[in-house]
Amino acid sequence: MTIPLPKIEPASTKPKRDLLTGNWPSFVDLLAENDCTLSRRRLRTLQVNLGKLCNQTCRHCHVEAGPRRPEQMNSATAERLVSLMDATGADILETVDITGGAPELNPVFKYLVRESRTRQYHVIDRCNLTVLVEDGQEDTASFLAEHRVEIIASLPCYSRENVELQRGKGVFEKSIQALRVLYAVGYGNGKLTLNLVYNPVGPFLPPAQDELEAEYRENLLEDFGVRFNRLFTIANMPIKRFLHDLKNEDQVNEYMMLLVNSFNTTAVDDLMCRDLLSVSWDGRIFDCDFNQMVEIPAARNPTTIWSIESFGCFNSGSIAVDDHCYGCTAGAGSSCSGELV
Repeated sequence: MTIPLPKIEPASTKPKRDLLTGNWPSFVDLLAENDCTLSRRRLRTLQVNLGKLCNQTCRHCHVEAGPRRPEQMNSATAERLVSLMDATGADILETVDITGGAPELNPVFKYLVRESRTRQYHVIDRCNLTVLVEDGQEDTASFLAEHRVEIIASLPCYSRENVELQRGKGVFEKSIQALRVLYAVGYGNGKLTLNLVYNPVGPFLPPAQDELEAEYRENLLEDFGVRFNRLFTIANMPIKRFLHDLKNEDQVNEYMMLLVNSFNTTAVDDLMCRDLLSVSWDGRIFDCDFNQMVEIPAARNPTTIWSIESFGCFNSGSIAVDDHCYGCTAGAGSSCSGELV
């Protein structure tokens, strides 16, 4: 059966992405200089971005998500994804990683979770926490628990001041409220997996992950009775809102050289783009969520879900890169692929 191709706006008519240019070595050249190769291994994770609608407007957001963003995955695109999952099979795919914006705000979110779990895929929800205490989301935590969804939740610090500097007034209190809601339904108490994500407030690299995780555990438990499984530390990506801040403060070159000088060859081997495929809200295919946001299509054609028969065609091949990729290879690397929520 021939599935009709939906209207997808040609890249040439879209706003041009912010150019990341300066006096640093290109990512491609530094890979070659260090005898590093970056290519696909067996596909394991399908990451699905449901759109740019979000209840927050965070300064570091690589999606530039917010309450007024209209881009949202529709039911036809979600259904096509499920049919491609079936065509691909669980012998290739293992995980469906759902992100946004705030993916829970999209009506197809629960559909994708149910269909993915019915097919025995592991499901991840990249959650900003505060969405769980928004009007209309009263049953979302219970739904996630019922389907045993792993939650990777962004909490950029354990202190109110730092969180609200990055995410806005009132966000910290709502985040703690959401963590308590999650604990009540089984998250962080040994039954269901709740991982947190830290990213620096400014143009710095995160501290050692194990040490910071210990600080998070101590402070969140002592002050709020909150428990979690793991803490992931990531660097801010030099794209979109964070790049705008860097430009405004004339810190682009300084930050990029920090990333370049912290390039870690070991981190290259563990990059999630090696076994991950990113699909946008309108069905286009990218090598990672960051490439999606700066309009760099997957290195391997075809590049929409409407022109493939399964995801298996991405089991090997090259990966599109640019200089923002330094954000995932600096220091210890990005332990959860650098995907901010």
